[in-house]
Amino acid sequence: MVGQSRKWMILVATTWVQAFTGTNFDFSSYSSTLKTVLGISQVQLNYLSVASDMGKAFGWCSGISLMHFPLWAVMFMAAFMGLFGYGIQWLVLIGIITLPYFLVFLLCLVAGCSICWFNTVCFMLCIRNFQENRALALSLTISFNGVSAALYNLIANAINPSNDTLYLFLNALVPLFTSSLALIPVLRQPPVQSLPNDTICRDSFIFLALNILAVITGLYLLLLNSLSSTASTARILLAGAIGLLVLPLCLPGMVCARDWARRTIYASFRFASSSFNLVSPDELELHKELIGRVQGNGGGPNGVIGKGKFFGKVMEKDRLTMLGEEHSARLLMCRCDFWLYYVAYFCGGTIGLVYSNNLGQIAESLGYYSELNSIITLYSSCSFFGRLLSAAPDFLRVKLYFARTGWFAVALVPTPVAFFLLVGSGSEAALRAGTALIGLSSGFVFAAAVSITSELFGPNSAGVNHNILITNIPIGSLLYGLLAALIYDSHASSTVKERLVGEAMVCMGTQCYLPTFICWGCISLVGLGTSFLLFLRTKPAYDRFERNRTLTEFS
Repeated sequence: MVGQSRKWMILVATTWVQAFTGTNFDFSSYSSTLKTVLGISQVQLNYLSVASDMGKAFGWCSGISLMHFPLWAVMFMAAFMGLFGYGIQWLVLIGIITLPYFLVFLLCLVAGCSICWFNTVCFMLCIRNFQENRALALSLTISFNGVSAALYNLIANAINPSNDTLYLFLNALVPLFTSSLALIPVLRQPPVQSLPNDTICRDSFIFLALNILAVITGLYLLLLNSLSSTASTARILLAGAIGLLVLPLCLPGMVCARDWARRTIYASFRFASSSFNLVSPDELELHKELIGRVQGNGGGPNGVIGKGKFFGKVMEKDRLTMLGEEHSARLLMCRCDFWLYYVAYFCGGTIGLVYSNNLGQIAESLGYYSELNSIITLYSSCSFFGRLLSAAPDFLRVKLYFARTGWFAVALVPTPVAFFLLVGSGSEAALRAGTALIGLSSGFVFAAAVSITSELFGPNSAGVNHNILITNIPIGSLLYGLLAALIYDSHASSTVKERLVGEAMVCMGTQCYLPTFICWGCISLVGLGTSFLLFLRTKPAYDRFERNRTLTEFS
């Protein structure tokens, strides 16, 4: 029972770490000030956001570090990288020190690495302590990374609403403080042990309660954050937000009262033991055994899946035949399904992240810079809800089974819709609606990708394979951001509406981003089409897994 309480304490600590370490989401809050202080162009500013995203390209370093150092040590390495990277940038922004552009670029790179290292620590904590409900733990904790911008906006407004430089100061110190709070639960991890079915049932019910509480937290931040324009109001709202984050600490008490819960609540809610877990380790082993029997009877991969006439060889070549098979990095790079997955992520979730990095200049060019904080909060909150929705395949599995790659494809639909909405109108309503849609879509993709990677290419290899997948983020940040910056600077230098702020040139008008939105919309359509093709190729493997699981459950 004590071990169960410790497990839930780790989950709460992980949500805290995720909630306060999504520091890249508030880049737009201070990007215009940074551009002015450094006197740089939009292209140079884009390179700074790329440097922050390049931390994803070095995610493998955190995985290697975990092989040689304990989790708590890697967590504090990440915290001190953020303290160094953001802290010195803050000193530059307030004028205490002066640094050349190249050194500021390196500081952004170090700060971006800290985010990736925090994420790796959180992923490993969830995977180690919630093996039976891994997908639910990951989707819940990753979702809180999406509220970071809203929380930092509240903290900054509670201190001084008119000071944009506060965001860098908070980015440097808050993750270190949060890591210190999470240290005790991380040090007191329970031993890994297999759980009986009734315990898995109770865990699933607690996850349901946690998701409901998370929705309340997201609605609180989304609906009330706009009222935080004054310091006194922001302090009250911040206290309420902290209270909602602390509320899950009652979980250990819920675990201790599990006998009472069994007699009262669970008598009414009879969840199947595997209802909320799409791919558990035991099911994977059973699935592999069943596949081996089928293949041993002469039913090879093509015999099981069937030769489709519509796509012919394109659909059948190098197709995944079962879920959970471990893939080394070399085997992964040879998989056609991986490259479809890579392109879908590259043209879907990544483009949403680049959009958020450009929100400051987008709002400024359209004349809504005074509403920037509320627009960033809207993106952050909708990203949170999108991440939370990534748990839908697990909660709806009993009544509505659908392959997770299919949910992934559905989640990409709002992105092109949002970009073409922005093309059609430059109004504030269109900007808010487009931002909300992109936040929902990219949030779902970010959270669902971890589970999809583990299901398609093996749970034990997920740490390495997922870091390979997200190398598309810095590449996309560079290419998509450079495209937007070049268009922005070309219009800033040619339009009569241009103006100079210090040495930085600012473009005003809808033409500053209109061609960018058209290009991004077309690119996101490519991602949608690729994700649909991935769904068609992997659907038989998901269906076979579900069929085998159902047969085993009722046999």
